[in-house]
Amino acid sequence: MIEFMQSVLALIVTISILVTVHEFGHFYVAKKCGVHVERFSVGFGKVLFRLQGKPPNLDEAYATDGARTVSNEPLAGTEYCIAMIPLGGYVKMLDERDTFVADDLLGFAFNRKPLWQRTLIVAAGPLANFILAFFVYWILFVAGVGGVAPILDEPLPGSAAERAGLKAGFEILSVDDKATVTWSEVNLGLFDRLGDTGA
Repeated sequence: MIEFMQSVLALIVTISILVTVHEFGHFYVAKKCGVHVERFSVGFGKVLFRLQGKPPNLDEAYATDGARTVSNEPLAGTEYCIAMIPLGGYVKMLDERDTFVADDLLGFAFNRKPLWQRTLIVAAGPLANFILAFFVYWILFVAGVGGVAPILDEPLPGSAAERAGLKAGFEILSVDDKATVTWSEVNLGLFDRLGDTGA
């Protein structure tokens, strides 16, 4: 039961990391493109933790985006949430297709951005996951990964292993005189012998 719970916990942590990185990709590029992000959420359902970010400085944004008067309806800061069901997440951006947006805030709406910026924002999530995967594999390649030693469990009754006299706890040291340190090496060695009759 403990092993099962550990596996479930590991799955939840892994999914949460993937979701967080994915959504951060959308979030980061949206911010860089001048889109206002209303909510960054990891998980669905009831919110367990909520942090309200600082409101954006519209004076600075307008100074770089051209002359516009500051809205009488200022934008709230991004709301950062962790929700109960950790099987997904989302980034909610200002978009007049979802809600009313004051005229002088339309420059911060996702749907008002040029196609190339919207494409970048949408593609940023999968790209962030790709970068994460590359980084993780690079670390594993540099650090090395220890394989599982090829130690046998109890052979099945009537199996070839039982007929050969193999017992639980035996370690496979070689296949066809090639040293085997891991199960992967054993499997590769046995794969080369598929179809052999043993004669």
